[in-house]
Amino acid sequence: MKDTVLITGGLGYVGGRIAQKLSESSDYLIRLGTRKLNVEQPQWIRNASIVNMDLSSDADLDAACKDARYVVHLASVNEIDSAVDPEQSMIVNSLGTLKLIRAAERAGIEKFLYFSTAHIYGAPLVGKITENTLPRPVHPYAITHRTAEDFILAAHDRKAFTGIVLRLSNSLGAPAHPEVNRWMLVANDLCMQAVTVKKLILKSSGIQRRDFITLSDVGRAVLHFLKLTASQCYNGTFNLGGENPIRIKDLALFIADRCKDIFGFIPPIVCPEPRINEVSENLEYRIDKLKKTSFSLQSNFTEEIDSTLKFCKQFFGSI
Repeated sequence: MKDTVLITGGLGYVGGRIAQKLSESSDYLIRLGTRKLNVEQPQWIRNASIVNMDLSSDADLDAACKDARYVVHLASVNEIDSAVDPEQSMIVNSLGTLKLIRAAERAGIEKFLYFSTAHIYGAPLVGKITENTLPRPVHPYAITHRTAEDFILAAHDRKAFTGIVLRLSNSLGAPAHPEVNRWMLVANDLCMQAVTVKKLILKSSGIQRRDFITLSDVGRAVLHFLKLTASQCYNGTFNLGGENPIRIKDLALFIADRCKDIFGFIPPIVCPEPRINEVSENLEYRIDKLKKTSFSLQSNFTEEIDSTLKFCKQFFGSI
């Protein structure tokens, strides 16, 4: 018998790719939770159903969780909208998560995976960061996710379900479908610029470092956690990164080089000079705890960049 997995935000950027990965397994029935109304059955995934759900509605949440065994929770107000309206961010990201937790408990959910953000550790992210690093979130997006984390971990500690908090760094890869609007993310933005304007314009000097993990590995991590026993999940908190901290400028150079191989041209890179006293600080976003559960990164960084460039050309560009 197949187990039902509710993926909130399942039509979104990360959620869509996770759903596609889980659909490759014959063990699961995928239920995609969305606040959008009258959504047609998506063609980019098999073995999936759609459930309309408002995180403020107990009735919606009870219906979404009914007969499910697992919840993968990604639905949230994004970082841009959180900065504009921190109160709404708190209502959705924090209170909405609490209401979903209560619905999950009523439904007897066995395991609850929550996608948080690396930025709960502060901004900018520098130095060596482990799960023992003191969280000092600054941005409303990070603050509201940190609050939601505590609700998840409290439920985990009282054994309401196995609660897992995944502190995601920067995900990288093409979305599952063109309706996803996450082109403000730095790697996606650069790929889009390469295709549409044929140059890469950086908003900063590009010497800051960020950790990137492919969406393929994110999907694999979810599959991995669904299979783990409660004891293998330790205290429930895990960093989820790619052990791939690179400078933004180097990312741009890499994307420009891939454009040469794929499209036959090298887009110029435009960026401001570093500020006075600005330095490129080291970053180690450690995933040792995750690797102790026998998870290993496998996906190819180049393939994800290539697929994103080709996706942009197919749906948005005319190179």
